[in-house]
Amino acid sequence: MARPTSRRPGINRKAQYSLFASYVVAVAGATIGLLLVVVAIFDPTGFAAIRIATSEASRPASSAMKGMVSGVASIDEVLAAYWRAGSQNVALRRQVEADRNRIIEAKGVAQENIRLKKLLKLVDADSSEVLAARLIASSASSARRFARLNAGRWQGVRPGMPVRAPEGLIGRIHITTPNSSDVLLLTDTSNIVPVRRANDNIPAISTGLGDGSVEIRALTAGRNPFKPGDLLVTSGIGGVYQPNIPVAVVVRAQGEIAYAVPLANPARVDAVVVERAFEDAVTRADPAAAASMDAPAASNAAQR
Repeated sequence: MARPTSRRPGINRKAQYSLFASYVVAVAGATIGLLLVVVAIFDPTGFAAIRIATSEASRPASSAMKGMVSGVASIDEVLAAYWRAGSQNVALRRQVEADRNRIIEAKGVAQENIRLKKLLKLVDADSSEVLAARLIASSASSARRFARLNAGRWQGVRPGMPVRAPEGLIGRIHITTPNSSDVLLLTDTSNIVPVRRANDNIPAISTGLGDGSVEIRALTAGRNPFKPGDLLVTSGIGGVYQPNIPVAVVVRAQGEIAYAVPLANPARVDAVVVERAFEDAVTRADPAAAASMDAPAASNAAQR
């Protein structure tokens, strides 16, 4: 008997198994997604528990992926720095020579400040810093702007605590799990930060736009006082953020609104500092200051 000219596609067992496996994966994914939607609607507490468990399980993978992305992203910077090493070294030598006198003057001023503080019995006490941590992930396509921090409730992190980097403000803690936290970024549409212009203290409000930039609205009446290049820092109003933290720089002014870009980019920031809210830090520092001020009065009363 002659062999048929065409064979059925289903006669290949490998193709059948692959097709069957794809169907199983698709049905399982759809079922799990439907179950999560049902749980989120009818049992928010249970959905929160599932979310916390997922965050804890994905924490090591997020840390590893963050390291890989940072390494790949910095390749072009390494090559460019190697290419410009000679000219940069010459410029740095000239800058060091120009700043040498300023450094000597600054040291003299610092020594004078130390002497005056000893005379006035002043002590610097900053209890705002809680811990240093790392950003291990950030939202790229979500409508909300969040970043993941590799520290949580067990490390002393609480919702509402400010998060800052050496370059400037990152945002504030939104949700905490035992070993990780979600940071509401400065560019999120629900994040409102009281700011001021650094050079003349004009107050304003910063609101995230969700696209990597922020909107600046002045609190003073009249025309828009901001112009490109203005540096904005936190004002301390509201009791959440410490004053004088760099926030953003204005890039465009349009009508009554100015648009600015945050100085700290979460995608390029590795280490951050979690701080206590400004009001909590001041409250914690007050008892020690009051005790130090009451001690001389008590000693004078005892002598009398």
